[in-house]
Amino acid sequence: MSTTPIRKTPPMTTTTPTQRTLIAEARFEVIPMKNLEAQIGFIPAGASVSVTCSPAKGQQATLDLTARLVDLGHLTVPHVSARLAADAADVRRLADFCRTHGLQEVFLVAGDAPEPVGAYDGVVAFLRDFLECDHGLTRIGVTAYPDGHALIPTEVVSEALHTKQAMLEEAGVLGFASTQMCFDLKTWTDWASRERNAGFKLPLHIGVPGVIDRTKLLSMGMRLGIGNSMRFVKKQGGVLGRLFKPGGFDPNKLITPLSKQAQELSIEGLHLFTFNNVQATAEWQQKMLQRLS
Repeated sequence: MSTTPIRKTPPMTTTTPTQRTLIAEARFEVIPMKNLEAQIGFIPAGASVSVTCSPAKGQQATLDLTARLVDLGHLTVPHVSARLAADAADVRRLADFCRTHGLQEVFLVAGDAPEPVGAYDGVVAFLRDFLECDHGLTRIGVTAYPDGHALIPTEVVSEALHTKQAMLEEAGVLGFASTQMCFDLKTWTDWASRERNAGFKLPLHIGVPGVIDRTKLLSMGMRLGIGNSMRFVKKQGGVLGRLFKPGGFDPNKLITPLSKQAQELSIEGLHLFTFNNVQATAEWQQKMLQRLS
């Protein structure tokens, strides 16, 4: 008598609506470089797109790409670098750009320029002047560093984060904080819990790498100085190993457990560092959504 082999049922994957929502509504970060041209068409229709700013390309390259992505129908969020703003007139020009292009959000960064080109060495001073302008924005985002900043003491970074929150509250403008790349769940949750207990209330966006072309990551990042996350990668061999080990870093190692703490830690978004590898990141997104359906 023949027997039919028994097939084992795959283990059930326990997910929450929050996890699927985070992935479905993820923000794609792109960089104003020539290699983005072939990738723009892979940005999902209507997706939220964050546009970086670097000393090498300058603020205008970010604004030009922002305008183009707005015309393509994307909710576009330019990075505005405080250290690349010359003076108050330059701040007004940036605010005018936001208003005339109908932007809803900007993301403020100090920027990686070794020396400020004008009066602003960081976001706090820039934000003070920016909030006095007619910017037309709904929300303003600021940076957060669960892994610590490569060049600034932790207590200074934390104090600045709370100062920005207070300034936004006083101006009646909504805000959010998007974290730089972090690869360790406990580090992320310990930082978030500590800041929440200290009175930080802005909603958080989880910063994770998308599907990265490992052969291009460092050369592109170091050449452009893309955020302090790249400085951190350069200084921390362990972090570098996370990105460059076979298979790279799996974003779900953070997304899955953090989605279960979304309400507790006030997590509302997912920020994907694509490094212009948009097609592969979008394919990963669709694969995950199918898996979570």
